[in-house]
Amino acid sequence: MDSVMIKDIRQGMKNLNLTVIVLEVGNPVQIKEREVRTLKVADATACINLSLWDEPGHYLIPGDIVRLTKAHANVFRNCLTLYSGKTGDIDKLGEFCMVFNEQLNMSEPNMTFESGPSLPAVMNNGGPPPNSNNNGNKGGSRPQGKQVPPRFIEQTTTSSKPPPKINNSKPNRGGMKGMVRPERR
Repeated sequence: MDSVMIKDIRQGMKNLNLTVIVLEVGNPVQIKEREVRTLKVADATACINLSLWDEPGHYLIPGDIVRLTKAHANVFRNCLTLYSGKTGDIDKLGEFCMVFNEQLNMSEPNMTFESGPSLPAVMNNGGPPPNSNNNGNKGGSRPQGKQVPPRFIEQTTTSSKPPPKINNSKPNRGGMKGMVRPERR
């Protein structure tokens, strides 16, 4: 049985055999009568999300080294995800002693998974692709997949106003303790 490395996994690959270490185990999500967990697993080349249904997810904890057989890879919410096949096996090989790479995350959201031709940037003067509403969607006005919220960026103000203070040192006067209020002058 040939083993594949995580960095070589691509969308649509099937019958994958690999040895990985479990880094994180997510909380179970109930879907109808079944339960699914997302685990973060890694090998020496990269890490990836692994989706496990029902019982196998109960038994794995961070640090477990497992051998996956007959797994397959697909894209879920613009993230490459590894799935344990129905006929696949998960065998625990050991614990804690495995070199792994967490820097290259194959499951980070990636817009290149969206199918469809796109024009090179020089052909449209670097603007958004044709039929685009300039918000990352595929041409129409309906959002495709999960919308990722923008990251928080600390704002710098040029105002001379001091930042608001938290008023939790005085006794409660009918208001919420710890409520943020602007300083009065």
